[in-house]
Amino acid sequence: MIKHIHMLFVALSIISFTGRIFLSETHSALLSQKWLKIAPHVIDTVLLVSGISLVFIGGWLSADFGWIIAKIVALLGYIGLGIVAMRSHGNQRWLAFAGALLCFIYIALVAVNKQAFFFL
Repeated sequence: MIKHIHMLFVALSIISFTGRIFLSETHSALLSQKWLKIAPHVIDTVLLVSGISLVFIGGWLSADFGWIIAKIVALLGYIGLGIVAMRSHGNQRWLAFAGALLCFIYIALVAVNKQAFFFL
C-alpha cells in the first residue's frame, strides 16, 4: 500500500513540476492561485514521508544501502535544479529543467534496480 502511494506521488510530483515550468514559461495567471502554490509542497511531503516509510518497512538500512544514498544525492540535485528552473528564464531555465528531469530518471532507475551504478 505504501509503495503504491509512493509511486502515485512520484507521478504527481513530476507532473506538478513539469506543469509549473510550462505555466511559468507562458506567464500564466494560474501560477498565482493559492492551490497551485500549496499543492506541490503537499505532494512532495507525502512523497518524502512515504519514501522514508518504505526504507524502514523494507529494512533497507540493514543491508547494502548505497543505492539509497545515491537516490538522496540525486534528489538534492533534482531539488536544486528544480529551484533554478523555476527561478530562471531562457536557456538557463531549460538546461536546469533538463538536468532535473535527468536526476528524476536516475532516481527512478535506481529505485527499480536497487543499484547506484546499474548502468555499469
